[in-house]
Amino acid sequence: MDFQLTADQRQLRDTARQFATREMAAVARELEEKDQPLSRAHVRRYAEMGFLGVNVAEELGGLGLSNLEALLVIEEFAKVSPAVAFPIFESCVGPVRAVEHFAAAPLARRVVPEVCKGNLVVAVAMSEPDAGSALTDLKTRGRVDGDAIVVDGQKRWCSGGGHADGYVVYCRLSEAPGARGIGAVYVEKDRAGVRFGAREKLMGFRGIPSADIFFDSVRVPADNLVVPAGGFKKLMEAFDLERCGNATMCLGVAQAAFDTALAYVQERKQFGKPLADFQAVQLKLAEMAMRLEASRLLIWRAAVNAEQGLPSILDSSLAKCFANEMVREVAGAALQVMGAYGYSKEFAVERMLRDGWGWGIAGGAIDIQKVNIASALVGRRFDQRR
Repeated sequence: MDFQLTADQRQLRDTARQFATREMAAVARELEEKDQPLSRAHVRRYAEMGFLGVNVAEELGGLGLSNLEALLVIEEFAKVSPAVAFPIFESCVGPVRAVEHFAAAPLARRVVPEVCKGNLVVAVAMSEPDAGSALTDLKTRGRVDGDAIVVDGQKRWCSGGGHADGYVVYCRLSEAPGARGIGAVYVEKDRAGVRFGAREKLMGFRGIPSADIFFDSVRVPADNLVVPAGGFKKLMEAFDLERCGNATMCLGVAQAAFDTALAYVQERKQFGKPLADFQAVQLKLAEMAMRLEASRLLIWRAAVNAEQGLPSILDSSLAKCFANEMVREVAGAALQVMGAYGYSKEFAVERMLRDGWGWGIAGGAIDIQKVNIASALVGRRFDQRR
């Protein structure tokens, strides 16, 4: 058991940190102000640097590194902002990994390398108006019609909705009830019958577009099948990795808030001395640092335990749940010690609090993660409908 990064991992982390801070900080401020997603030119620049598909197999255009390396890169970009980190998040821990792991080779070869080149952005379409935490209640359907699959339904809270080029759409592919009927289909944005609702106006996540998606008899080739009916468990296995990415977004945001507050309390003076000289401030700094380090270790453990595969639901839910609560506490404490400056939009900490709060809703709410943890501990799923 070694808690130290290797020389190669440190070099990758430092390269990502330098690129993110030097080239993306001004871009992040612009995305926040305009609430616009990162440009395709920047996404292709990421691809040139090797930041897309860090943990994707080399034969599919990735670097072939581990999940841990991918999370190290995501953290450094998330420190700048989740908006500039999001394309890396989607390519390394997002739905494209389900395509890589579970789709037939022709679809994987068609989609995954283009994502790694920065030519294609892929999002996941899971939630619906009546199916969020109760995901197995989803109603979107895909029926086989000759050599095509016809998709009908509506998706909600899709990060990348209207912006991404393709969507991994969770849908009912058979009449079997509950999870047994659910699989996933890849649907391109420009297919006839695909429509998008109005852009959501959210508390945070500015620069990460979200919108409803409507599928009206959308025909896609049968080869676009990602996971057949009954493959819901596989989809959730891939989603366990996304939980680790979610937790890492929290970690990056919280670390940036802490770093900002740490610098501030050493410069700002009250009663003739720096704020850092007051014991109440010292205790807050220590508590923030403890939560950050605990979160980082939980995330890294989940990634390392998965080796080159996918994390367990217990490891990923522990990491996500802790990080979701941690970022709210740390960003809130950072804002508080900075006082009016923390509350001002002239500084980034108020944005960090808004962004950080959202990750405890996205990707499975905090309380759902706690149910997952309890289920793993006792060795059985709990039926919430009884």
